[in-house]
Amino acid sequence: MTVRSTLPAVAAALSLIAALLAGCGGNPLAADTGTAASTAESGGELFDSSVIHDIELSYDQADYEVMIETLAETGSKEWIDVTVTIDGVTYENAGARLKGNSSLAGLSGGGPGGGGLGRGGPEGVGSVSAEKPEELPWLIRLDHSMSGQNHGGYVDIVIRSNSSETALNEAVALDLLEEAGLASQEAASVRFTVNGSESTLRLMIEHPSDDAWQDANFAAAGALYKAESTGDWSYRGDDPDAYIEVFDQEGGKKVTDLTPLIEFLRFVDESDDETFAAELPRRLDVESFATYLAMMELVDNFDDIDGPGNNAYIWWDADTGQFTIVPWDLNLAFGGLGVGGGFGGPGGFGADGGQDADPPEGFDPPEGFELPEGFEPPEGVELPEGFEPPADFDGQPRGGGFGGGAFGRSNPLVERFLAVPEFEALYEEKLDQLDQELFESGVADDILARWASVLTEQATDVVDTSTVEQEADAIAGSIAGS
Repeated sequence: MTVRSTLPAVAAALSLIAALLAGCGGNPLAADTGTAASTAESGGELFDSSVIHDIELSYDQADYEVMIETLAETGSKEWIDVTVTIDGVTYENAGARLKGNSSLAGLSGGGPGGGGLGRGGPEGVGSVSAEKPEELPWLIRLDHSMSGQNHGGYVDIVIRSNSSETALNEAVALDLLEEAGLASQEAASVRFTVNGSESTLRLMIEHPSDDAWQDANFAAAGALYKAESTGDWSYRGDDPDAYIEVFDQEGGKKVTDLTPLIEFLRFVDESDDETFAAELPRRLDVESFATYLAMMELVDNFDDIDGPGNNAYIWWDADTGQFTIVPWDLNLAFGGLGVGGGFGGPGGFGADGGQDADPPEGFDPPEGFELPEGFEPPEGVELPEGFEPPADFDGQPRGGGFGGGAFGRSNPLVERFLAVPEFEALYEEKLDQLDQELFESGVADDILARWASVLTEQATDVVDTSTVEQEADAIAGSIAGS
């Protein structure tokens, strides 16, 4: 479980430092913008979801073009120098790079996920364009070239890849994960502008590699690992180099290296059933993991640790020696492609296995994708050829539908966990408990209504009220069907 806290003390300290520095001739943490707002005064409310925030990104166009060319040729996401203005406070010497995998595949030359799953240009879902950087996913790092530069204690800001016009599905899912006690991410809606472009509505969230996020969610020191979409959870031996394309360590490098994770993978891969059942609670927070699996089912997110994106961070607690799975990348929650019934949505390729939903107009499935034998896609969906599911894929992932484990991926930890009667019973218990506490109780509906009202009251310049209502209604239908 998490230790979510606020940052008032940090903000107050930064405000005092900024004031002292200003008296000495300037504040190196924020450039002069002609406003009285200090870094801490504005940044303390960075993830206040009751208001629409404003973020402007500017950079040398030549740097951007080189970055795009490098991504297309090598798949590498390079940093560029940028200036960032957040709610009127400007930061020079910041950095930014593109962030994502399937949502950038259209820029990097395709492959599985080619064309992207993020919201692109005018063609809608499934298209991404380098000509519209304001619609691409970004990671902004304020201290990239200036040590200590932050906004209210935050160094990293993620501009998410929307799967819909509003990103309501991800925003609601993130709040529900936090309500369930999981290590989620704070989020807020923003008007996002790049190099003078028109503003577009985006969702910004915390980045787990940020120290502020780690301190707020975990009381003890530890290490943070990112599961890469190109990898799996198999044990590959003791050589850390064997995991370069599989896991990336993004935090706690002064605490430990990849050793705890490698040892855990070996345990999952090599332990016999009796040992696995007996020793797993010593190595994994099983309560949190059962909650994680239940919430992925309830928010209808098929793109979890046994989904196509292998999306998760993994936290290792140095005090307990336990791992905790941190949910990440929820833009495919509640029907995924935005309007109730996309991949994983009610009536779509979702937990009920339905096939009645039509994809959003303009949807182009990943190049090379092929559904398992015997599966009939919804009418109107054109599926390209060439993608082969694994030989052991039986078409019945967790939940009985096209959810976790779909698109040819299965996770050994999930499989072994649910194969132990005690752990399966805990998962079922969490599923019932959280369904009652968060969905049947009306908590999910209240969260959705709050997010939707902010958009309809404050963001009509970047999204039509009718669009907000349509997408909110679709998510409400998904909530009701949970």
